[in-house]
Amino acid sequence: MEDNRRVKFHAVMGDPGRSAWRKYRDLQYGEASLARALKTEWLLLLCGGLPGAAGLLLRRLLYPSLFAGTGRGVIFGRDLTLRHAHKIRLGNRVVVDDNCVLDAKGETNAGIQIGDDVYVGRNTIIYCKNGDIRIGSSVNISSNCQIFSSNRLTIGEGTVVGAYSYFLSGGNYDYADPTPFSQQSGMLSRGELTIGPDCWIGARVTVLDAASVGARCVIGAGAVVTRPIPPGSLAVGVPARVVRSIAAAV
Repeated sequence: MEDNRRVKFHAVMGDPGRSAWRKYRDLQYGEASLARALKTEWLLLLCGGLPGAAGLLLRRLLYPSLFAGTGRGVIFGRDLTLRHAHKIRLGNRVVVDDNCVLDAKGETNAGIQIGDDVYVGRNTIIYCKNGDIRIGSSVNISSNCQIFSSNRLTIGEGTVVGAYSYFLSGGNYDYADPTPFSQQSGMLSRGELTIGPDCWIGARVTVLDAASVGARCVIGAGAVVTRPIPPGSLAVGVPARVVRSIAAAV
């Protein structure tokens, strides 16, 4: 529990033994070196909000050095929030649109890995609380989505995710524990969350902890997935239920 509490905002900010800079650095950069933290601060100030072609060019040239690894042709939008970027890997031709958050926060996790040709839509938040996130190649994530992991979350290749969708791996609280919820770690999990390859996830879909979705599934808009969906299924509703099978890929 103590390790888990380190990645909780209130646990860090409420520590009287840390200076304001130390608290900020722990939340933003974790164990990254002071030099990396200062470099990130400078580059975000220099070109983070710079509009137009000049901003795109400078971020394309300068931002890759902030990450654990980046491929060729990565495009970074304006006003990104990057936390623990030393644990984030981006493939070739990834696009991260304006106002996105990429946060690999954690003490022992591997972080975030995004494959080739992935599009991350505007205002989308991809964040860890000592968990891992793996996004396969050619995934398209629309605007205003949230993807969270305190365990392990995987999105398979070629999957399309509609706007305002929410994927949750872990993040549970223990209602049998008398400890106030705000003081719990909020990191309990029933298992990994996997979204299979070649899925179409409609707008405003919620997929809860351990409620995985099989390969080539279609999840109707507004559905709440609370239990595993078999491969090749069309599922709709709250809670989501399978209404029929769909054709296999050609």
